[in-house]
Amino acid sequence: MARKKVKLTVVDRKGPVGCHHGHKPGDTFDFDTDRGTLCPMAMHVAFPYIDILRYGGDLPLSREGDLRFCCPDADVMNIFRIDLEDAEEKAGPEDVE
Repeated sequence: MARKKVKLTVVDRKGPVGCHHGHKPGDTFDFDTDRGTLCPMAMHVAFPYIDILRYGGDLPLSREGDLRFCCPDADVMNIFRIDLEDAEEKAGPEDVE
């Protein structure tokens, strides 16, 4: 079974200051391929949530009905949404007839 693809999207900013890493609402990141572009502080918060989800756990949903976490920078407070997608599975030798 292939692990799920994880997409992170900045959906809001609650703080008075823009992100020091340049993230703004509407920005989207692929957790596996965009790690180097994602703010390390946001990544530090995202990782445990993603780990729980990838290993079959559940998290409480936001009032909007989706999964969200907040940037830990009190001046910025970007709100990120987590979206999971089934990864495309590649056929292995046992799948070939």
